[in-house]
Amino acid sequence: MTCKYFGLCASCTLYDKNYDEQLNYKIQREKNRFSNLTALDFDIIKSSSKNFRNRAEFRVWWEKDENSEKDILSYAMNDFNKEILKIDSCEIVSEDIKNLMPKLLTELEKSMILSFRLFAIEFLVSSTSDMLVTLIYHKKLEDEWINLAKQIEQKLNIKIIGRSRKQKIVLSSDFINESLNINNQEFKFAYEENGFTQPNTSVNIKMIEWVLNNTKKSNKDLCELYCGGGNFTIPLSKKFSKVLATEISKTSIKSALRNCALNNIENINFIRMSSEEFVEALNEVRAFNRLKNIDLKSYDFDTIFMDPPRSGLDDTTRALAKNFTNIIYISCNPETLHRDLEELLKTHKIVRFALFDQFAFSEHIECGVILEKYSFVV
Repeated sequence: MTCKYFGLCASCTLYDKNYDEQLNYKIQREKNRFSNLTALDFDIIKSSSKNFRNRAEFRVWWEKDENSEKDILSYAMNDFNKEILKIDSCEIVSEDIKNLMPKLLTELEKSMILSFRLFAIEFLVSSTSDMLVTLIYHKKLEDEWINLAKQIEQKLNIKIIGRSRKQKIVLSSDFINESLNINNQEFKFAYEENGFTQPNTSVNIKMIEWVLNNTKKSNKDLCELYCGGGNFTIPLSKKFSKVLATEISKTSIKSALRNCALNNIENINFIRMSSEEFVEALNEVRAFNRLKNIDLKSYDFDTIFMDPPRSGLDDTTRALAKNFTNIIYISCNPETLHRDLEELLKTHKIVRFALFDQFAFSEHIECGVILEKYSFVV
């Protein structure tokens, strides 16, 4: 990938390497990190080298043209000194976002009502070019803004949301429609604005396929913690008799229920609970009104799936996971994954380990680990 902002924009920290070089650097780093825990060869899931992000956020820099008094808007990122760097393009975002970026600014610059105190722009696009744009302001949005923004919606064939303090104005829709081909089967998803979505669609599909291909068909049940909008839950549901999935975010639960209906899946129960609360419910420490229609004792779990935040698992969740025959752990932070595995390996062994290069040209890499319980406790 060639980008004129390499070495200037702090988003791509591994700018001095080509794609394979930066990937090999991360592979070797993680092999060294986990060398005391496993000697397995890693499964490597590569990204495209450019235009791979279907979600992006940019600050907006506003200034006046000294000659014409015209508003001039620029996208902005931080440079390596945490100063503002004005940019007019980005090579890691999808082609749809890249092509829309200059067109959108051109339309916004036509009116002070649209451009004044515009602070940031967020893009979310599907693989079928369904585009949602969130315009974030440091001012109250009035009816004039709504009328002008609707015109841009129609002209550019996009969906627009306006946000300001205590305001969220949805002009047409607050989600995009996505269709993912996973192991030659179509799954439909609605991705909500302000909800969590995987930023790299191609790698996301390969992540789900990796999990499915390494999960045996079971006549027992799946427990999932941190389920988000059902990204893994829904495809995995076809491998199990029943699924019980938990998530603390109200937005994500709403999205998960919608996605479940879109795919006509009927063997999943989604509950809005933290992992800590769920452990308390399983251990009958206390009763939860949210579980009044769910009989936890009716589940016969053999597998737990976990995709925690960067902080990893807490002590109670690690202890819970040890009770399952199979553990599937997707991690966005190798450091906390290593810490958690040191404990989980007291009862389980690693059978597969993968690296997913979701964020090419950055230090970040995601991991997938599948563990099986020893027939005896070591």
